[in-house]
Amino acid sequence: MKIRTRLTCAFILALAVVAVQTIVAVNTTANTANTQDQPTIQKDSIQVTAFTVNSFKGNFDVWSWLPRMQFRVNGPIASGSQLYVEFSTPAGPWVKFDCSTNNIQKGYWWKTECGGRDIGEDKALTYTGPVNFTIKMRNELAGNDTTLFTGKMKVAKARTNEVGPKAVNKFVYWVDHDWNLPIGYVYLTPSDVFGWKMPDFHVAFWVRGEPVKFDPHLFYHGKEVGKQFMDNLEVGRASCDAVIENNTSHSVEDSVPQKAKWARVECDFPNIKGSNTTGERDDIFTLAKNPGEYEFKLLWNNKLARSIKFTVQPGGKFDNGIATANQLGSDIVIVPVQIIGDQDGPWNKTAWKTDAFYGNPLTGFTALP
Repeated sequence: MKIRTRLTCAFILALAVVAVQTIVAVNTTANTANTQDQPTIQKDSIQVTAFTVNSFKGNFDVWSWLPRMQFRVNGPIASGSQLYVEFSTPAGPWVKFDCSTNNIQKGYWWKTECGGRDIGEDKALTYTGPVNFTIKMRNELAGNDTTLFTGKMKVAKARTNEVGPKAVNKFVYWVDHDWNLPIGYVYLTPSDVFGWKMPDFHVAFWVRGEPVKFDPHLFYHGKEVGKQFMDNLEVGRASCDAVIENNTSHSVEDSVPQKAKWARVECDFPNIKGSNTTGERDDIFTLAKNPGEYEFKLLWNNKLARSIKFTVQPGGKFDNGIATANQLGSDIVIVPVQIIGDQDGPWNKTAWKTDAFYGNPLTGFTALP
């Protein structure tokens, strides 16, 4: 599905446009997108995965892979523009393919997905190791070709969970996303009813493994906030869901840590808002009226697994400048994540230094021990 977003709108809208495109009312990139006149990539939206192909050059006893990706582009995207991606290995250029594109105005973003089987199985490789890629946009009407993002990734493989002599060369491929684990996000979005007069509060982070059974909590000056009860029953309880799952396209053997699954998890707090200028709901807890130190804690499978600390300034701002300094392309705030326990299995704790955002490591960011 192709999505474009009005960044300054306060409500969720739905329109039927050409191939059923949807306008969604969120404002995660309002400042960034509204102050630039050229298309830019939302770096935290880029997700590259490996699609395993059940054959290699006609041999169904050997498996191979193709790249598959999704990302968002901040407008404007001029009429006649075409997004495309190029991949290369140390041996040289590999594949190039177009991504669905639509012309959009400044203040909107466009989400696209492309690659995988659509590239053509004859282009699949069995290679593993470093892979480079570039997101570009050409416009033959204007006669230009622009590079929007350059990245690199690491591809690994393991045998399928199939058994038998013919499974020996049936490998499942994936892109290593361990660099995501120490990097978290704190942000606001306009609420469905009141928009930016009472914005919703969110915390996001990554896990390696099955993204299930999460129990989020937020503490202010050491005391938990956002808890409300009616007739001794909790109402508006905070919850978490996986919003991105970078899984393998086929099942791998049991020996692979956490089955090579990574997920970005978003936690929502219905009883906590960024601010409240509606004149209603005086009982709601707002960050704007409660500046100071906050700590997010996550129970995962009933065990403490994550801690994220951030500071809210008077008036409700909590931007630490890291996202802006690194031209992230969205207004979410980047925060370090403390990973507690061993539920993520063994993972590369230094990957963020070189591999973050596909070879675009953060300036001014330090992971927690």
